[in-house]
Amino acid sequence: MITLSDVRAAATVIAPHVVRTPLLPFGRGWLKPENLQPVGAFKLRGALNALARLENRANGVVAYSSGNHAQAVAFAARLHGVPAVIVMPDNTPPVKVEATRALGAEVHVVGITERVERAQALVAERGAALIPPFDHPDVIAGQGTIGLEIVEDLPDVGVVVVPMSGGGLISGVATAVKSLRPDVRVVGAEPALAADIAESLARGELVRWDPFRRAETVADALRDEPSELTWSHISKYVDDVVTVSEDEIHRAMTDLVRRARLVAEPSGAVAVAAAAKLGEGVAVVSGGNVDPALLARLLAA
Repeated sequence: MITLSDVRAAATVIAPHVVRTPLLPFGRGWLKPENLQPVGAFKLRGALNALARLENRANGVVAYSSGNHAQAVAFAARLHGVPAVIVMPDNTPPVKVEATRALGAEVHVVGITERVERAQALVAERGAALIPPFDHPDVIAGQGTIGLEIVEDLPDVGVVVVPMSGGGLISGVATAVKSLRPDVRVVGAEPALAADIAESLARGELVRWDPFRRAETVADALRDEPSELTWSHISKYVDDVVTVSEDEIHRAMTDLVRRARLVAEPSGAVAVAAAAKLGEGVAVVSGGNVDPALLARLLAA
């Protein structure tokens, strides 16, 4: 498991390249708008930290992702002058595929159950380094810098609400927050259609849902399952889980546009929807890479 020292070290590594996003008042709580990062999502923090710490990156890097980690790795690789190959599932929103290619990455689109296998094959074939989307200590430590910033900017914070899927974000944030302020409640937010972590915590053991079942949610960045590494952090640090419906996700997206002038993708709005049900907390807006047609449709409704 990672420690607060790992998160502090990551903060030093990534500081020159990420936005230190502000806390914005929203209703009775606050927003941490990670959609303002250069790639439109928090994933840049973990990708930058992981790539910077690679001992061998001369042959480039490989990643598999539904979109935001893909763009983050492509951005970090370009920054360090190394080639990036990204494997993306075929249900990824086109806007995310196009954005990844625009950052100079070589993109391979495969079936949703084939991406890990293809990524591993590319690593073996090219001698490249793999940067997983969440199942790596350096990635988790990078994401944890969000928790550091929340506690620094709002010392009397009571509740932090974080979206969950693979678990890298909440693992890092919870480690930082609980290490600094053990009394703060860390609440995970999940789509009800992909609530495998909620079920896991209720049962006290890691439960795995079929990937096609998880794929039913509109929150495409929250369709992964946690790893043993992230589960170890989640089961130790996360106090509660709030699940939200597809309608609640859509409502949070439109509320963010109309009330906060922020654009969030469905996954990025999940914590906001959960915080609305709680009536309090700092909600992490994890990303803003939304399909323009979807957002236009929601705003016109």
